[in-house]
Amino acid sequence: MALVTLGSADGYTQADRILDMQKMAQAMQDIQSGFFYNNLDIVTAGATDLSKTIIHVGPTKEEKNTKDVYEKWMNDNSSMTGRTQRRIQKYAEDIVEHFKSGDAKYALHVYNRVAEECMKCHTSLRKW
Repeated sequence: MALVTLGSADGYTQADRILDMQKMAQAMQDIQSGFFYNNLDIVTAGATDLSKTIIHVGPTKEEKNTKDVYEKWMNDNSSMTGRTQRRIQKYAEDIVEHFKSGDAKYALHVYNRVAEECMKCHTSLRKW
């Protein structure tokens, strides 16, 4: 199933974010399936989808344009978002590289680091 995020004239919306989160969850499931089936193509496809999607995640138009100073300050996590995006992209590359070289155990370790980055964001920024 292919999910596509289309840019809109309204900027990045909550609906866009939800779709991107669904795409990243599917990418993580694909990577995991690739591990279980020992299939580099599936791992690579999942890692590629993850890398391509994470770069779109950010504050919504509403979060950027809020007039409430406190809320704006609380929602300004651009440095954490950027750091998380870079880490996940690097980890996605590492997963493919190590799985391809036959080190599936380390690739799984890196996969778990991606999951940790996801949960860090969800607990810090999304207040889970």
